[in-house]
Amino acid sequence: MASHAITIGDFTIKPGEHRTIELPLAAMVTHNDVEMTVHVVCGKKPGPVLFVAAAIHGDELNGVEVIRRLLQQKQLNRLNGTLIAIPIVNVYGFLNNSRYLPDGRDLNRSFPGSSKGSLAARIAHTFLNEIVRKSTHGIDLHTGARHRANLPQLRADLSNEEVQRMAGAFDVPVIIDSKIRDGSLREMCDEAGIPVLLYEAGEALRFDELSIRAGVRGIINVMREINMLPHKRHRLHNKKPLISRNTTWLRAPHSGVLRALVPLGAHVKTGDVLGIIADPLGTSEYRVTAEEEGIVIGRTYMPLVHEGEALFHLAHYEAKSEKVYSQLEAFQERYEPELNPDAPFDPHNAPIL
Repeated sequence: MASHAITIGDFTIKPGEHRTIELPLAAMVTHNDVEMTVHVVCGKKPGPVLFVAAAIHGDELNGVEVIRRLLQQKQLNRLNGTLIAIPIVNVYGFLNNSRYLPDGRDLNRSFPGSSKGSLAARIAHTFLNEIVRKSTHGIDLHTGARHRANLPQLRADLSNEEVQRMAGAFDVPVIIDSKIRDGSLREMCDEAGIPVLLYEAGEALRFDELSIRAGVRGIINVMREINMLPHKRHRLHNKKPLISRNTTWLRAPHSGVLRALVPLGAHVKTGDVLGIIADPLGTSEYRVTAEEEGIVIGRTYMPLVHEGEALFHLAHYEAKSEKVYSQLEAFQERYEPELNPDAPFDPHNAPIL
């Protein structure tokens, strides 16, 4: 629990202070300096130290906007503990609209890194030692890849009781009990005993308003759950979360042009047709069918597909499908933006209940 000042890089942030600091990274080939921006909100009272990170993959933008809105919340004036927010971890990829670093490496497969290793290894080393190891909890924000979108979902190691508690508080309809990958940030957090959630929502290089709103709200919910913020007197959405321990990808049986028939969040049953693949001239067609019941939590938006390519990601549940789908519909109703053409545009319209 943080009850005193916290030091990151060459900067010490005292209780009651909110500072923006710049962690130096390797310079560009032009010798222009590159820095990782870190926002530190140090509460006046002791509490956990939570890091919230976005754009570890440089083309995943939703989390950048989630953090921007999070830092504008007036509730942070009553913060217990410390919030460390890093809107852009992979600065190089962000500048180039790229998932990867200039050396072609995936930063989220480069932990723990090294101060004398590759560019990816050096960034991973800096982030791990200056941010992660000074935290008690973490939330890592991601999206799907290019031309591939994810329904808002959490991926977490639910064998950890604290992770399970955080995931239940976040309030999304899809929680996946997910294995930890080698070299990932989650692996480092697990080894350090730091409970962490991975929030996946939306598509690379695109803002998705529903995903952004749900992300802001979810982080606030977690901060209340771990006593960084005051609890609400009445919790409106405290249903027991539904957990999927099994997901599958439906892959293209043939190459061709895909016509998708179901949206994200669709409830599909065994044998349902999710899409049709045709040759460009339309002389032959092949159906993509569900092999078992589930919820569409991810899908491709690229119509040109090759045999074996992943098309639809399904989450499977042991609970009754009606219960799963009702929670999903309620979630979408809460966060779907109101489409009123006469209303003035409000870029800060992210309700936190």
